Amino acid sequence: MSKPLKIGVIAGEASGDVLGGGLLKELKRLYPDAQIEGIGGKHMIDNGLKSLADMNILSVMGLVEVLKHLPSLLKLRRFIVQHFLNNPPDIFIGIDAPDFNLPIEKKLKASGVKTVHYVSPTVWAWREKRIHKIAKATNLVLGIFPFESVSYEKYGYPYTFVGHTLADDIPIEVDKAAARKKLGLKDEQHVLAVLPGSRRKEIDSLLQIFLDTARLYNKTKPCCVLIPSANMMLHKKIESIVQAQSFDFDVQIYAKPARELMIAADLVLLTSGTASLEAMLCKRPMVVAYKMSALTYKMMQRLYIPKYFALPNILAEEQLVPEVLQEEVNPASLCQLLLEQLASMEQNIDKFISIHRTLQCNANEQAAQAVLSLVKQ
Repeated sequence: MSKPLKIGVIAGEASGDVLGGGLLKELKRLYPDAQIEGIGGKHMIDNGLKSLADMNILSVMGLVEVLKHLPSLLKLRRFIVQHFLNNPPDIFIGIDAPDFNLPIEKKLKASGVKTVHYVSPTVWAWREKRIHKIAKATNLVLGIFPFESVSYEKYGYPYTFVGHTLADDIPIEVDKAAARKKLGLKDEQHVLAVLPGSRRKEIDSLLQIFLDTARLYNKTKPCCVLIPSANMMLHKKIESIVQAQSFDFDVQIYAKPARELMIAADLVLLTSGTASLEAMLCKRPMVVAYKMSALTYKMMQRLYIPKYFALPNILAEEQLVPEVLQEEVNPASLCQLLLEQLASMEQNIDKFISIHRTLQCNANEQAAQAVLSLVKQ
């Protein structure tokens, strides 16, 4: 390529930033002078992205919740579209965040820019007909889960399963002792990792419930609690909630990747999302919880198809880990489930390993090669 490869890319949250960071690292290895612009977080910025806006603006989830932020999201989207129409990239990659990215991809594709959507929207879970909109917006979808291909084959739309970068990064056997040593924890300590989410809304609705659960759990099983924060804004928020109360056990907040804390932990209490996949890859017993607005929940009851919402259960097509929603997300229920998981810690390890191997496909390399093949067409 005689001129530098120009890449447009947008990720909307922490999990997308991890995927984007891995993809950009590989693209920069192959094309060191590549020019990369868009929106992303630390992982993507560290691998060459010039970010045009703060990624946290996009970290909104829920049918109702998005409406509150709609004016600012629409304004940002208009700015991004105009920017890339004025400065067309060789390829545009939207990473997850389909409600934000797909309309951008559609306009750019119509203008002649090749477009990729990385992480299939959940057409397998609800609103399958969205796949027609995806086809109009993209030249290719890169998927991270093997079961997604069925939906695309059904409609004959281009899809490539690349695996998940987390499955490549995390070894099949993790080193708990080394992780504890790195964090200054003793081998004999009983450690509970608490992950309240990577969005402000999740922390508002779940952190206090998780802390109250830890209080109950500590009465039966004395423990140390570790809490990661996705960024400094969330770190300060978590810190303010924790420091406003007292505990009769140790609570430590880390501005570190959640993975390090999960590997060091005996047990994990977490918010549903990519964190549950990461906990599974770390081979840790867990309880997965989620709360959403009452209206969003009612709408999802009508629209959502799968039996499960926690990723380990969806991937296994059976309930490997407890998953709890809405009113059931309370300290008494969560504490009981944690104690039950502790009593049966080893029962799912072989299944966790099997799923890990399925997702371990050199995702960064596969995704980069798929993107470059499209550029060269």
